[in-house]
Amino acid sequence: MEEKAIEVKDLKKYYKSIKAVDGVSFNVEKGDFFAFLGPNGAGKTTTIKMLTTLLNPTDGEARVNGKDVTKDAFGVRKSFGIVFQDQSLDNELTAYENMYFHGVLYRIERKLRKEKIEKMLKFVGLWDRKDSFVKTFSGGMKRRLEIARALIHTPQILFLDEPTLGLDPQTRNHIWNYVKELNKKEGMTVFFTTHAMEEAEKYANKIAIIDYGKIIAFGTVAEIKKKTRTKTIEEAFLKLTGHSIRKEEGSSKDRLRAQAKSWGRM
Repeated sequence: MEEKAIEVKDLKKYYKSIKAVDGVSFNVEKGDFFAFLGPNGAGKTTTIKMLTTLLNPTDGEARVNGKDVTKDAFGVRKSFGIVFQDQSLDNELTAYENMYFHGVLYRIERKLRKEKIEKMLKFVGLWDRKDSFVKTFSGGMKRRLEIARALIHTPQILFLDEPTLGLDPQTRNHIWNYVKELNKKEGMTVFFTTHAMEEAEKYANKIAIIDYGKIIAFGTVAEIKKKTRTKTIEEAFLKLTGHSIRKEEGSSKDRLRAQAKSWGRM
């Protein structure tokens, strides 16, 4: 039986009385283009942080490319790339320097490192700006550079947390085209979050919807629309999660304190 890209079983993260993630279970097959959706505060960011070893689970199991997130954190990290919702580049370095130091971090051999930097910067259309400081880049260029940086160590899974947030339609289209090409040609598993439901409907072959720390829907776009008797994923999402406005995940002071304490122990 082939190993899954991601296996999650009864995963939990509690902050005192707050059940941020409450017994989540799901699998992501290798090569999936997987959308992980949920309202603000639903638990999706906490789940991603556990899958990417930034948070230790309270209970349950999670394996990424066959490696346990708590027992083999470094092995897990080597197997994925991640683009965070908030920009994480060093604005005072050039595009090339940002890529170079990431390659060093992942222990890529020097000669191969240079080859990979050139390949990935050309892939995202930034090779001609390799010596420009990141602080001179537009938001779309920074996002493209973050994707290139996340791919330098040839990960098997790419995590994207709101990758097109705040970008214009043309840049969003370019970024999704890059990611689609990776998924199709390289067989890379893509795990992404978005609040743009049309992106999930257009690109994902599987979707999970989380709310109040629990998975409330899982399946293909067609399966979820059929189950909810709706015409679009946005309609299905609202039918499953309601129309009320939610607070941002992590807005609770208790949760923030507990999260900071958890990071301090890692």
